Amino acid sequence: MGHMAVPQISPDVLRKLRSFDTPTVCNVIELFAVRSQAEGYMDARIRACFPEMAPVCGYASTATFRSAMRPWGAAAYGTLDEQLERFSEVPTPPFVVIQDLDSPVRSATFGEVMASAYKAFGAVGMITSGAGRDLDQVRDVGLPCFADGVISSHGFPQFLEFQIPVHVGGLAVYPGDLLHADQNGVTNIPGEIASDVADVCEEFCAAEAVVIDYCNAGDVSVSGFSAARQELGRRLQALRTRVRSRHAG
Repeated sequence: MGHMAVPQISPDVLRKLRSFDTPTVCNVIELFAVRSQAEGYMDARIRACFPEMAPVCGYASTATFRSAMRPWGAAAYGTLDEQLERFSEVPTPPFVVIQDLDSPVRSATFGEVMASAYKAFGAVGMITSGAGRDLDQVRDVGLPCFADGVISSHGFPQFLEFQIPVHVGGLAVYPGDLLHADQNGVTNIPGEIASDVADVCEEFCAAEAVVIDYCNAGDVSVSGFSAARQELGRRLQALRTRVRSRHAG
């Protein structure tokens, strides 16, 4: 099966998606049964550089990168200017995703200058399998960033290709994939359900509140907790049945 392109969704839906954390989005995606519950998200190597920042949601604008060696021969290398220009090839807003090809990663993929440029040209965040630096300054820029560490130097930074499939944090990311990320990690949202996930998130949170509110009310008992948990199960099953029937066939 080929990769399914994600249709552009409305700014209102994107805004609603940003109001939920990434684990909730992952939970809701599971309800639709469109993929394995162990797929579709990045692994623990990709961590939020600024965990305090709010969730972000946008469309992947991809690139490959290396920095361990000097540019060689007549090879064609991309530039930051070209990357910014090619933001237009994916829906708005872009979410930069960079695969660092060095193994092991040698230098920082991004710093203050790149973050400032991405922010100025409309990117909502950036993710790299490499490292970051200038973290105090990038925090001040206000760009949510996700990386596999921090390295003080930039080495010989070189972009290679743009808008191609990349592999970051164990996840294949295609240009235009819809990504959601926060301090808990990064997931993609499958194209065929992207427009429905935000509405279902609200219902999912309301269902979970049955148990959470019981726990917070005081004077708890195992029997009372069991009853609340069973009610949560009933609500989730009803929600699961409804969303799956909506997308069947």
